[in-house]
Amino acid sequence: MASKVLSLDSDWLRAHPLPVPDIAADKNSRGRVLAIGGCATVPGGIQLTVEAALRAGAGKIQVATIESAALALGVAMPEIAVFSLPETDTGEIALTSAGALSDLVGRCDAVVAGPAMSDAKAASGLTGHLLTLCEAQMILDAAVLMNLSDHTDRLSALPRPAVLTPHIGELAAILGCAAADIEKDRIAAVKEASDRFGAVCVLKGSTSLIAEPGADVFAYAGGGVGLATGGSGDVLAGIVAGLCARGTPQLEATLWAVWLHGEAGRRCAEQIGPIGFLARELLAHLPGLMRAL
Repeated sequence: MASKVLSLDSDWLRAHPLPVPDIAADKNSRGRVLAIGGCATVPGGIQLTVEAALRAGAGKIQVATIESAALALGVAMPEIAVFSLPETDTGEIALTSAGALSDLVGRCDAVVAGPAMSDAKAASGLTGHLLTLCEAQMILDAAVLMNLSDHTDRLSALPRPAVLTPHIGELAAILGCAAADIEKDRIAAVKEASDRFGAVCVLKGSTSLIAEPGADVFAYAGGGVGLATGGSGDVLAGIVAGLCARGTPQLEATLWAVWLHGEAGRRCAEQIGPIGFLARELLAHLPGLMRAL
């Protein structure tokens, strides 16, 4: 039976409001995020993710990134705690860093892994380690998605479904097919990934599609071409992580994140121009958009 496609709009979001922190909440009860990513080629990309998590309302952020970028990141963002990880000769997170992550993972509510990483092999090793010890909500993005089929069983067995945020090329790698095949039936493809991995899956694009296992698919078409720019996906992953850390269920957090990301893009298009705004310019719009609903 074909899936029904539901429209993601402000009416749906108003009917599924975000959790509101208690007036006496401290930063830990607001939600704790661990972001793992970055490489020498894109040392600042993970900054977009962690700021997005803060703008989405998370109270405490820890970042694990390559040693050569850690100090600069901590100086640029005094709001976060930064942990440096060993790196390879090519400037990627080294597999030997897996043990150092164990304590960090146990002290967070949501883990976002993959932003601004480029080595799929190293990222796959990191993913395997996280899946063996992580009880927090997981959001997987970018390079960690490229060899996801190596981890199908462990991913499907997570106590809480992970959130996957691929663009079409990454979804093609996940499913082991050509991007052209996905274009023929994007709805079927995003559902297949969701069902195979027992995860909430976002297929990013001019119309973003969001699926959870065994359910109808949501569609959001409001973002605009300006969002097709470097760092935009890093922002989206961070929003999902921040909302999950606040206690929002996986699907609702993902739907809210897609809408917030898209509407921030619409505001940037109106204020700056339809193309040419930067991914970091999305961030300041997020709190106001949440307040508006």
